[in-house]
Amino acid sequence: MTENTTLNGINLDGLRATVEAITQDPAKGQTHWQVATHWRGGTRSDTRVASCTIGGKRIAKDFTIRVDEPLELCGTNQYANPQEHLLAALNACMIVGYSAACAHEGIELEELRIETEGDIDLRGFLGLDPTIKPGYDELRYTVFLKGAGTPEQFEKIHRTVMDTSPNYFNLANAVTLKPRLVLSPASVAAVA
Repeated sequence: MTENTTLNGINLDGLRATVEAITQDPAKGQTHWQVATHWRGGTRSDTRVASCTIGGKRIAKDFTIRVDEPLELCGTNQYANPQEHLLAALNACMIVGYSAACAHEGIELEELRIETEGDIDLRGFLGLDPTIKPGYDELRYTVFLKGAGTPEQFEKIHRTVMDTSPNYFNLANAVTLKPRLVLSPASVAAVA
């Protein structure tokens, strides 16, 4: 009879093996993520996810993330907008952290939910008032956890997730953006 090595949907043997492999060879912990977004008219775009790299190994992927805006922001309201995807990316990244950390501590989860919200003043986005930021001043989120852990264990895990979640870090700290603009020959001729 084999022992069940899955907890909260996390393969514990796989988690331990990954941690051990990265501990022994830090190069196995290096990852690269990339996407390509194409305009589809109006406020619509499709983002293509074709691959990622983990520990030097290319992983083929085949996903499309569709984005739109509400009717009130000149969209067709067919898909979640960029802000909703940003909040979803934060929540989903932390969900991975909570489920893995709880599994690692032997805590079976019954419920894990994160609700996140924030406010943006469109006067900043529309360039109507240069004193108004085009983005969030703050994001507010609540984590709902229910499971076999003690309050102390859940508080420790909560702090661990805040310390280790990549998307939490990316939103809580300034990340350097390195832009590059490439114009098609027809665009260059039109400008000249």
